[in-house]
Amino acid sequence: MTLTNLPPGQRVVDGFPRFGTHLADPPPPVPPAPALRISGAVREAFDVPISALAELPRSELTADFHCVAGWTATGLHWEGVAFATFYRTYVEPALPADTSIAYVLFRGLDGYGSVVRLEDALGDDVLLAEHLDHLPLDGDHGAPVRLVSPRQYGYMNTKHLGRIEVHTSEPRQPGPLRTRVALRLLGRHPRARVWEEERNQDLPAWLVRPIYRAFIGPIRRLSARGSSPRA
Repeated sequence: MTLTNLPPGQRVVDGFPRFGTHLADPPPPVPPAPALRISGAVREAFDVPISALAELPRSELTADFHCVAGWTATGLHWEGVAFATFYRTYVEPALPADTSIAYVLFRGLDGYGSVVRLEDALGDDVLLAEHLDHLPLDGDHGAPVRLVSPRQYGYMNTKHLGRIEVHTSEPRQPGPLRTRVALRLLGRHPRARVWEEERNQDLPAWLVRPIYRAFIGPIRRLSARGSSPRA
């Protein structure tokens, strides 16, 4: 993507602002031996150590990051493992026969999560990323590993991944009650595809753009207060 080919309603910003549910708080600490807990419709829940990702085929991706509020950070370089590779290596063999998965719930160590349709999660540009711009992820941007789905707005790109749940039907939105209520009031779209401008499930995009943009300034200020030392 280029600066002249942004999705509708997006504006370029300098840098890559931190975002999340508790912007004024520091990011969650990384466990001594981080792992992804796989649960849901699998035969039995199990853990995949983050270190095991190094044994899978590696993927690199340069893409823009689009926040639903209307800002875009351009040219970010991500490195990690394609989620489709991870899913077929670890999740599919753990499913009971004839189980049809429709949704994946990604949950972060900060309590935030996103519910993604399987067809979107298996996109060829969706990563479990461990590196950003050739450096290991820091706390601001999702250490130790995060979901990167460039065709969806940022709120689907769950940071600090600790759990991946697979479901045959749509699960309840994860996270603390206050977060779920706030997101419902904002009316966030369940697919959040950027180029379709799916910002809100109830209202037209042109109507909600100015509402979201009003949050950019406060979010930047709160993000600065909660930044990790490396930011």
